[in-house]
Amino acid sequence: MKDNLQSNISKNRRLLSGWGNFSKSTASLFYPETFGAEYTLPQGTCLARGLGRSYGDAALNEQGNLLMTEKFGRILDLTPSGVLTATAGSSLEEIIRYCLPKGFFLPVTPGTQYVTLGGCIAADVHGKNHHIDGSFSRFVEKFTLMLCNGTIVTCSPEVNAPLFHATVGGMGLTGIILEVVLRLIPVETAYIRTHYRNAKDLSHNLELLSDRSIEDRYSVSWVDCRAGRKNFGRGVLMTGRHAGKEDLQSIADPFVIPRKREISIPFYFPDGLLNSSTARLFNACFYAANKNKGVHIKDYAGYFYPLDTVKYWNRVYGKRGFIQYQFVVPEDSGRRSIGKILQHISDEKRGSFLAVLKRFGPGNDAPLSFPKEGITLALDIPMRDPGLISLVEKLDRIVADYGGRVYLAKDSLLSPEMFREMYPRFNEWLAVKREYDPHCRFDSDLSRRLALHDL
Repeated sequence: MKDNLQSNISKNRRLLSGWGNFSKSTASLFYPETFGAEYTLPQGTCLARGLGRSYGDAALNEQGNLLMTEKFGRILDLTPSGVLTATAGSSLEEIIRYCLPKGFFLPVTPGTQYVTLGGCIAADVHGKNHHIDGSFSRFVEKFTLMLCNGTIVTCSPEVNAPLFHATVGGMGLTGIILEVVLRLIPVETAYIRTHYRNAKDLSHNLELLSDRSIEDRYSVSWVDCRAGRKNFGRGVLMTGRHAGKEDLQSIADPFVIPRKREISIPFYFPDGLLNSSTARLFNACFYAANKNKGVHIKDYAGYFYPLDTVKYWNRVYGKRGFIQYQFVVPEDSGRRSIGKILQHISDEKRGSFLAVLKRFGPGNDAPLSFPKEGITLALDIPMRDPGLISLVEKLDRIVADYGGRVYLAKDSLLSPEMFREMYPRFNEWLAVKREYDPHCRFDSDLSRRLALHDL
């Protein structure tokens, strides 16, 4: 006899938010320690939620059920060649802690290690190496997926391929990812050989970012979007590659990094503390501190996850929260489109404390995967008043007009019409959704906002 999932796991009802603390909704929370064919889903709409690092409403399900996967994290196997098998609730931090001493690292990683394997597939996350290695799903050999009727199927680029590609970037709306087989990359150390290069303005910044003679695997450029007209868009390009043992001099153990002091933000900062003036000051200090570093060695955490040393850093934006706005546009229009967007933000005196550029290589076969060939910019903008909503609508129009799109894992405000313009392969995804989840058991606030059930 099947046990009902509701009777086997704890449940409570809570108000949750995205990482930006702007999108909020109330749902019933379940904490399964395992999934299997003996379980059935709770009544009503369902959505798996990992560690809650989606910025907007992608991991919220108003008046529905959230299956919290934080207890569903186990590393099951690691082959000598670096093929990892783990449950979808495993965090990247857990994977690195287990695999790095054995000489393996993640092939693609976003800007935080506090996300789950399942979340990485659902958002098809990208890293600083997309222009070389593509997105996370390129290294996923297969995964198992629980469908709305409880059936568990295996998906790969060869087996159940349409469902595989619909789940990649599908924001959890095709089913619950259970186990993942992922190819890791071999490394000799836990360190990154980095090279910092100064960019005098936005054009120079984009020129450096697109310089094909720079052969480092990883590349990201910080942008000062509050600099004056002469230096508008100046920044620091930070490239890197995995350091070999020959790059380390005074480090005894190449897989041990210094323990960092962790800072925790215990409360929400007062609304309005982060504004155009403080953003200008912060950006000027950051540029001064990093503009002449040249070549040096950093540990992997300092290069990939600088914000992870500050717990609850999202609270510095206050209780109103913030919008992280990330978009990609074709490279040949990058200077015009990105310049327009930064100018709009500057004109409205909305300072961004985090503005980073990356270069994307070609996209993949997943209809809702965000990366496509071009330049991507991510911005953190405080939500101080409703005027930000109308500004984002203007930015969406610019992005669409230049053939770009915004990232669903960070989006909070996109309209259904604009989404369809930015993601022209949506109908392909919807056909798979209707085949495997015809009654929309897997649902979310994002799905309803964007009307992802309708043509």
